[in-house]
Parts: sequence; C-alpha cells; structure tokens
Amino acid sequence: MSREFVEGAEALARAAIDAGCRFFAGYPMTPFTEVLDHMAEKLPAAGGVCINAESELEAVGMAWGALATGARAATGSVGQGLSLMQESFSEITRAELPLVVFNMARGQSDYFQSTRGGGHGDYYHIILCPIDIHEAIDHVHLAFDLADHWRNPVQIYGDYLLGHTWESVDLSPRPSAPLPPKHWALDGSLNGTGRARNINSLGMTKGAKGIDPESFWNRLQGKFRRIQSAEARIETEFTEDALYIAAAFGTAAKFVRHVVREMRREGYRIGYVRPITLWPFPADAFKQAARGVREVGVFELNGGQMIEDVRLSLLGDAPAVSIGGISSDTSGFGVGSLLNTARIREILERNYARVAARRAA
Repeated sequence: MSREFVEGAEALARAAIDAGCRFFAGYPMTPFTEVLDHMAEKLPAAGGVCINAESELEAVGMAWGALATGARAATGSVGQGLSLMQESFSEITRAELPLVVFNMARGQSDYFQSTRGGGHGDYYHIILCPIDIHEAIDHVHLAFDLADHWRNPVQIYGDYLLGHTWESVDLSPRPSAPLPPKHWALDGSLNGTGRARNINSLGMTKGAKGIDPESFWNRLQGKFRRIQSAEARIETEFTEDALYIAAAFGTAAKFVRHVVREMRREGYRIGYVRPITLWPFPADAFKQAARGVREVGVFELNGGQMIEDVRLSLLGDAPAVSIGGISSDTSGFGVGSLLNTARIREILERNYARVAARRAA
C-alpha cells in the first residue's frame, strides 16, 4: 500500500480516472470547480476527454452523449448547478444510462434535491454520501460499478469539507473488473444493417408500433425496488444497549461520531447511526439499530430534511428530534459554527440528560 497526503478534490478525480471514467464535463462552481480542474489536468493523460462546458445544461448533455456510446462518463456541480440539470437527470434515468454525478454541495441543504429528485416523473438516483476522503475514494469506484450494474445514475454527495480537506490515503491503481457488456450502446457498428439500436426515455422499442408507457414505468419501478433491497448501506456504533442515538450523514457525521465515542468511553449509553446511502435509505437497518432506544437525535445542517426519512424508518417506535440546524459561513459553503465538537457535545449531553431523566421518572 502506498499512501499519499492528498486534497479531497484531487482524490475524487484520480479515483474516477482509475475507475475508468473517460469523459467528464462540467461548469465551474466552487467547491465543484476543484474536481473539474483536476479532471481537466489529469484525464487527457489517461486517454480521456474533459470539457469545461458553457453551462450545466451543456455539461449534462455532453455526458449523456458520451454515455450513449457506452463510455464511462460523469458530470457534477453544486446544488444550484444540479438544479439546472434536473430535466436531463430524469430523462437519463428513464433512458437507463449509467451516469455518475459529483454533487459537491454547499452544505447539507440539498438532501431533498438528491433523494427526492428534482425532475419530472417517477425516478430515483442511488446516493452515496461519504464521511471522509478515504471512504469517498471507495465510493467513486463503487459509483461507476453500481451505475453500470443497474443502468441507473449514481450520485456522490460531497461538500466543501470533502473537497478541501487533506488526508493520507491509498490512491494506488485498483484492479478493475471487466466492464459489463453494453449491448445497448450506440457505437455505430450496426448502422445500415436494419438492426440499429435505440436509446430513449419513453420506452420505445425498435420495430414496435407505438409505445406502452405503463409497462415501461412498471418495469423501471421494479428495478428501483430491487435497488432498494440490494444497495442500502449504513454505519452503526454502540446501538446494542443505547438509551439515546445520534444520527447524522456526510462529513458532519465525522464530528458526531467523534463526540459519541468520547461520551461512550465516559459511560454514556449513547449510540451512533449514519446512513451511507441516502437513497436507498437504510430504513430496515435503521429501525433495527434504534430498537429499544428512548429517542433519536438527528443532527443535520439544514432546517430538517433527513429527519423525515428517519421518522418513516422508525414508524413511531421512538421519537426522532432535530438537534442540528442551519449553520453556514458567510460564503454559503456550509462550514458553520455547528461543525464544532464542543458544541455538538453540549447538544448531545443536554438531550441525553433530558431523555435519561424522563426514563428515571
């Protein structure tokens, strides 16, 4: 193993190239800009193409075209830029193209945008949400594999901290499995044969008269249900005898996990839960981890978004209470005063004491 001290944005770009990404397009918006910069610098040397597009609309359209040829392709932005891509995201999902999206979010206010989908129609993207750079490297490789396996877009939900912090990580090349056969790809080999392929978002089949949208939609929903069953991921600690659980996601969870570990060493019966996939949300595993607890405190840096999925998972077995809140720096990048272990410790101690007192009464 060869370890390097690397900034997150560079690690993401190098992991994507190692995973076989050969086309990348994006429009610069910090903190996504830094990923785009590293892709522009490094992808051509690997035989790939990186384009600084005129806007997010052009970027996702270019990625769509590259995907249709069978290439591993990706795009990305921050939440504001991804808003412009939503129509293409929903169409790409229904066309069953394996897009990878780097969402370098400005904080945690885009949870709903990622997990609910901002475009039209019934669709979902797999959302991987790494806690640190080490896990992000694994997630990049996983994202391209899952996208190809399910023929469905996969998003990596990062942020300013992930892109701008430095860690000692292993970025040595990984042995890659052969890419799955892409019999659907428009590679030009069948032109003029009468057997040309058709990629579309309407369920049209070459040679068929008309379309059957209901069957098409039901087939996609069946795939989404299989993804929900197979791909939900979660991290838990100290939940077996916990009286109180702190739940968090993304880079903020690293701060919460540190405080929970401290408190646990001091005898607090406190546990920790982190959904690694925001969709599919690991509802069954979350419910199991929270069995017997008196309360779940949901720490997220927004007005309360993931807490809805937590409550749906618990189905009333335990109350879920928001213990985070809106917290940002003046740049709007989401690195605010709540990302402080002393403040998180104060919040967890106060809520734990309230729950313990209620239990003793």
